[in-house]
Amino acid sequence: MTRQATHAGSWYIGDQRSLNRQLEGWLDAVQPSDEFRPPIKGSKAIIGPHAGYSYSGPNAAWAYKSIDTTDIKRVFILGPSHHVYIRTCALSACQSYATPLGELPLDRETIDELQKTGKFEVMSRSTDEDEHSIELHLPYIRKIFEGLDIKIVPILVGAVTTRDEATFGALLAPYLVREDTFTVVSSDFCHWGKRFNYTFYYPSPPPCEGIKLSRSTPRQTLASLSSFPIHKSITALDQEAMDILTIPTENKPAGEVHAEFANYLARTNNTICGRHPIGVLLGALAVIDGNAPDGGMGKTVTMQWVKYDHSSECEALDDSSVSYASAYVHF
Repeated sequence: MTRQATHAGSWYIGDQRSLNRQLEGWLDAVQPSDEFRPPIKGSKAIIGPHAGYSYSGPNAAWAYKSIDTTDIKRVFILGPSHHVYIRTCALSACQSYATPLGELPLDRETIDELQKTGKFEVMSRSTDEDEHSIELHLPYIRKIFEGLDIKIVPILVGAVTTRDEATFGALLAPYLVREDTFTVVSSDFCHWGKRFNYTFYYPSPPPCEGIKLSRSTPRQTLASLSSFPIHKSITALDQEAMDILTIPTENKPAGEVHAEFANYLARTNNTICGRHPIGVLLGALAVIDGNAPDGGMGKTVTMQWVKYDHSSECEALDDSSVSYASAYVHF
């Protein structure tokens, strides 16, 4: 059974040549710097956005440009569930995933091993094909691994607890640490605006107390919008998360980073839709990290953010935007 590319032709170009040319253009536009010289030799994971390509495609190119494809045979893809509510993680029943650039076969052997743990549900075909968070990464994966024999392991991550994130991360860590395995984590960042029911605002550069903007917000608070616009508040909010998720930071083990990220989300309710896939990755890194109290798997973990932007610049309460951020992980 093949999962069809149900969002091709709407969320991204469905024509093979045009899509290939577009992806090549975005990848070629990534500018190396002294701090970022892609591909990152030995990179093991990326975090990248999953919005329509006209919005997030150029940003995602920075994550995909980071990938060192050397000896990679298997790609795990962790994406959040937008259309069905599940309290666990789910695997695909398909044999392959279609993309306009060619099919991606699934690693059924690994998927069957994971299924036998009893921890995972299985997606229905309709759930699989309705979800965009995994599909939007498939053309980039097929492009970056062009001509290479790889298989994928898609995992839909539901509304799991922080403890469950750690549990699933520990379960996946022995797979993700393999030299022939790469991981893609799918997440947009802040979804801001009334249509997302999220209007959190910092009246000044943090640290400061955040508020919820509304029609009843006092005039003196609204006056701060001219000196500290909403889009700058959104950037500051997301930057807090990226700072927490930058590893190494003050020699904190990845397990502490996971806890700090969970506390940040509880405090701000930032609408990072891939917070649970990121949490599962952090759970895995907590086991892999040689800086862990028990020495973990002895690996030195690095997570660095390389690109950040918004779909639009919010200035007023009626505006809205989605933030996009790309990172790479090395261990």
